[in-house]
Amino acid sequence: MADTPQSYALLPGAGDSPVILHVPHSSREIPAEVRSGIVLGDAELERELDHITDAHTAAIAEAAAEAAGITPWRFVNGLSRLVIDPERFPDEREEMLASGMGAVYTRTTHEDVLRPDGFDHGPLIERYFRPYAQAMTQAVADRLAATGRAVIIDVHSYPTAPLPYELHGAGPRPPVCLGTDAFHTPPGLLDAAREAFAPCGETGLDSPFAGTYVPLEFYEKRAEVTALMVEIRRDTYMTEPGGPAGPGLADLAAALRVLVDAVSR
Repeated sequence: MADTPQSYALLPGAGDSPVILHVPHSSREIPAEVRSGIVLGDAELERELDHITDAHTAAIAEAAAEAAGITPWRFVNGLSRLVIDPERFPDEREEMLASGMGAVYTRTTHEDVLRPDGFDHGPLIERYFRPYAQAMTQAVADRLAATGRAVIIDVHSYPTAPLPYELHGAGPRPPVCLGTDAFHTPPGLLDAAREAFAPCGETGLDSPFAGTYVPLEFYEKRAEVTALMVEIRRDTYMTEPGGPAGPGLADLAAALRVLVDAVSR
């Protein structure tokens, strides 16, 4: 694992594009100083990364961006979510704290110990979480300034079978789950997503994962910032867990491109 991987990358799109494809969970990279605080052995850690990583989602976003009529911006996390999870609330508002999976994870997908009791989250929050949040906030602000709006499309994946850590794993697990927010996901954005992903199979709503990511500076404050989470069931495009991508990746990238084009106009 690289000692100093880039923490995140903002990949420029067209100046008149309001769209940011956000890819927070695609990387397996863990800096050495962060690895030292994780109690799993190397083989155990690789297995955990197989389960927790949204493998190949950066490739889906890249292919969609390259094919889009108006190139969207892409904000891609260069580090594993086992370093920090940039989409969690950094405080008690985060319901995943109950599973040991707040902004800094202390438990694994199978509820084993990842970091010891009493682990100090503060340095990871300051070194990785806050700069990421600030950079994403600025990216959204720049789209607002340039186009008068911002459309955040979160690109995720999830396993075919529920993992023990999931708080809402008993519900439907469609090929594509669309996560929504009552304030930031307008009907037109949701309709566009349903139409775009229809060729990929059934689309569901907020199950097994709900909500979407909006930087806290804009959250429930700026309706011009719209957002949608796209959760793709992994068996539709890859070998689980953590295996290679298959032919379904191109179909999903094409569907994401259709969504990007629909909301860029």
